[in-house]
Amino acid sequence: MAHTRETILPKLMELIEPLNRRGIALTGDTSFASDLELDSLTVMDLVANIEDEYDIILPMNLLPELETIGQLADAVARIVNG
Repeated sequence: MAHTRETILPKLMELIEPLNRRGIALTGDTSFASDLELDSLTVMDLVANIEDEYDIILPMNLLPELETIGQLADAVARIVNG
């Protein structure tokens, strides 16, 4: 089964929800920095959880480009379906 943005997005939101201290509604357009205000340590924990969930490695040089949950879902889909 190919993973798509549509199948990955709900799982990412499930992984992000415990980190959502502000309690905002999560969407594909939710920003990690401005909406969720995640610090770098929290982001690294999230990355580790995503890597474990999908058995992938998210390249560190890719992370600064991923500003929203939707962009992250797209990146995970590309890597998983490689």
